[in-house]
Amino acid sequence: MPPILYSFRRCPYAMRARLALAVSGQTVELREVVLRNKPPELLAASPKATVPVLVLPDGKVLEQSMDIMRWALERHDPAGWLQAPLPEMLALVAEVDGPFKHHLDRYKYPGRYEDDSFSRSLGRHRQALEPMISEWEQRLAGRPYLFGPHPTLADMAIAPFVRQFAHVDAAWFAAQPWPQVQKWLADFEDSALFAQVMQKSAPWQSGSAGLPFPTAL
Repeated sequence: MPPILYSFRRCPYAMRARLALAVSGQTVELREVVLRNKPPELLAASPKATVPVLVLPDGKVLEQSMDIMRWALERHDPAGWLQAPLPEMLALVAEVDGPFKHHLDRYKYPGRYEDDSFSRSLGRHRQALEPMISEWEQRLAGRPYLFGPHPTLADMAIAPFVRQFAHVDAAWFAAQPWPQVQKWLADFEDSALFAQVMQKSAPWQSGSAGLPFPTAL
């Protein structure tokens, strides 16, 4: 019996989990979740009720996307995603999961958060994100990926969130002085791996079998 992955196609956290599972060749049963109608099996496995959730055959549950990425890559890492210094990669990812995600949510969904009285048009949250993007622009100078000539755990954990940021206002993002970040993101979105993990599937129904993942393009 393969592990079971509860996922949502457009969620950047679930996206990073699928990327690692796909590149490592770890076969799972994919259960695509409708977030407004979460199946009882997901709630029973993980009371936090967010995706991704990976249920292993021995009953162990991995509830965090980075834990799922490391679980997959520590079993098989053919592309060398763990070859860069792990503490440095995790520190960069923590910046995304912390302050970057905080401002991204409020930039993407103005008015949703009670603690925020600023609209997107005021640019407060977008301005807070710009120094982090500029830092990655400098890091990418002279190299195609954040830690050198090849993609790593950090690239694949961060790219889904930069993609989300870029798509809020694509014309504005394209006009910024971030050619390295723009190319890095474009290469990510144009990759066969991204196409593989973004294939659409019907929502999973309780009592039915999930889909095998990853599948060939």
